[in-house]
Amino acid sequence: MNLNQVTITTENTRPLVSFYKKLGLKLIVDALPRYARLECPDGEATLSIHYTDDVLLKNNTTLYFEDDNLDILVKELQLKGITFIQLPKDESWLWREAKVQDPDGNIVILFKAGENRKNPPWRIK
Repeated sequence: MNLNQVTITTENTRPLVSFYKKLGLKLIVDALPRYARLECPDGEATLSIHYTDDVLLKNNTTLYFEDDNLDILVKELQLKGITFIQLPKDESWLWREAKVQDPDGNIVILFKAGENRKNPPWRIK
């Protein structure tokens, strides 16, 4: 299996699409204000933004995007006006992470893990 896409449900489709485009994703389906799909710049995964007015389906998503040049990416995004709630930091689980919130309050973690993403020293054999 391979992860194809993640869908965020929101009442605020347009601000979310704008935010994720600023992060570097490419808009490939535009059916706003109901739906949009964006493509990651690397790999095959996509992110969908889908309209809902059901409060239980909103603001409960955490997204992880890996980039080998995390610190440079963070500086570039800051120049685009992205405000981080955590600048790049080495974590105890051997990932380097920066954190930002999208316009709905969902957490977006930009990270660099390399080999430790799937093969940390404590991986089960």
